Amino acid sequence: MTNYKDYLNEQLQNEEFKEEWDAIEPEFAIIQAMIDARKNAGMTQKELAKKTGIAQGDISKLESGSANPSLKTLQRLAAGMGMRLKLEFVPTAR
Repeated sequence: MTNYKDYLNEQLQNEEFKEEWDAIEPEFAIIQAMIDARKNAGMTQKELAKKTGIAQGDISKLESGSANPSLKTLQRLAAGMGMRLKLEFVPTAR
């Protein structure tokens, strides 16, 4: 049986799939960064909600990808975890 990374690497060989994957990858990166930051801060969604005033259900939606956060929301989440938000633009690989 193949694992997820192997399967994804295989799929990324298909140019059409790769284009679609590249288009949504930034969203996945933000979601994963939010989850990793919260876990590294040792916080549950409920604890983060209490600290930020953002409903736990809304945090859950953000982490599942079913809602898009504003920059202000990301800053509130970061502050609630004792962090600051860093956004950067990087050159595309050509």
